[in-house]
Amino acid sequence: MKIIIDDKIPYIKGALEPFADVVYLPGKKTTPEVVKDADAIITRTRTICNEKLLAGSSIKFIASATIGFDHIDTQYCDRAGIIWTNAPGCNSKSVEQYVASALMVLAEQKGFDLADKTIGVVGVGNVGAKVAHIAGIFGMKVLLNDPPRARAEGANAFVELDEILEKADIITLHVPLIPDGVDKTFHLADEVFFAKAKKRPILINSCRGEVVVKESLKKSIRAGRISGTVIDCWEKEPDIDAVLLELVDLGTPHIAGYSKDGKAKGTSMSVQALSRFFSLGIDDWECNDVELPFSTLIEIDGTSKTEQQILSEAILATYDIRNDDQALRNAIESFEKLRGDYPVRREFAVFEIKTNNVDKGVIEKLLNLGFKINF
Repeated sequence: MKIIIDDKIPYIKGALEPFADVVYLPGKKTTPEVVKDADAIITRTRTICNEKLLAGSSIKFIASATIGFDHIDTQYCDRAGIIWTNAPGCNSKSVEQYVASALMVLAEQKGFDLADKTIGVVGVGNVGAKVAHIAGIFGMKVLLNDPPRARAEGANAFVELDEILEKADIITLHVPLIPDGVDKTFHLADEVFFAKAKKRPILINSCRGEVVVKESLKKSIRAGRISGTVIDCWEKEPDIDAVLLELVDLGTPHIAGYSKDGKAKGTSMSVQALSRFFSLGIDDWECNDVELPFSTLIEIDGTSKTEQQILSEAILATYDIRNDDQALRNAIESFEKLRGDYPVRREFAVFEIKTNNVDKGVIEKLLNLGFKINF
C-alpha cells in the first residue's frame, strides 16, 4: 500500500510506516503522476482533490486533516468510488480562541464593553457554537443564524440573517463554503449584505475567503458601513489583496484554527479514519508529544481591574492576534510561509491561572472558558 501525505501535517510521521510505503510531499507537489499508483492521500486544503488529480489513479481513500472539505470534489469522488473524510470540529476550540482574542483586542482599541454588544453568529456548527458560548461568557447578547439547523431543529433558537444585519454590533462568519443552492454561502457577504447592516457592525471572517465579496467589503469599509474588520480567510489565497489588508483592523494568514491542539486532533482523526477504512488496527491512534509554550502558568492580579480586563489578560496571554496581524503586514508575500512555520499556540485548557484579588464570578468565567485555576 502507498500513502501520500502532505508534509505540513504534524505529528503523523511514523504512524503509518509499519503498514505502507509513505511519501511526504508539499501540497502543491501532489500531482497526478505522484498519486497514480497510490492507495490513499492524507491532505490539507491546499491540495485540490478533483478529477484532474485523481483520474486514472488507484486512490481509494482521501482524508483531509481539516474541518473544511471544499478542496475535495465530492461528486467526482462519489462517481469514482473514492471514499473521503474530513475532520469536523478538530480545530473549533482554536477558532474560539482566535475570535476571543480578536474581540478583546477590538474592545480595547475601540473602547467598548463586550457586555453592551450584540453578536450575530452566522453558521452554528462545531465552531459557531463554541463562539456563541464564549460570547455568552462575555455577557454579550447572542443571535444565531443557521438555516439548515433551523429547518432540522425548529426555528426557535435561530433568527434570519436580516435580523442579524439589523441588530448585531458584531457579525462573525462560521459557515462552510457552499457554491449554490438554497443554503448558498459563496459571496454571502455582498453589496446587499453590507447595505442592510444597520449598526455599522464589526465583521469577522474566519471560515472561507469566498464567503465575502472583497470589493464590496472594501467599499463598505471606506464608506463607513462597517466599523471594524477581522479577516483570517481571503479570496485567492495565498495571493491576497494588499489593499484590503491595509483597510482591515486585524488581518491574519488563515491561521485561526492553527493551535497545536487543533492540528493534533485533525491528524489523529485522519489516521483513525484511514485505519478503519484499511483495517489497520490503529483506530484509537492519537498524537503524542504535542509541544508546549515556554510557560503555561498565567499570573493575574485583579486589583483595580474590570472583569473584561481580567478576561482579556488571560486570553491574550495564551494567544494575541496582534502578533499574527503584524507578521502578515510585515511580509504579505510570505502568506504560505507564515502558515507553514506557524509558532506554538496552545488552547485555554493547557493553561493554569494563578489569581490574586479576582472575584469569584470572574474565576467562574475563566473556568467556563476552559482554564485551570490555581487558587
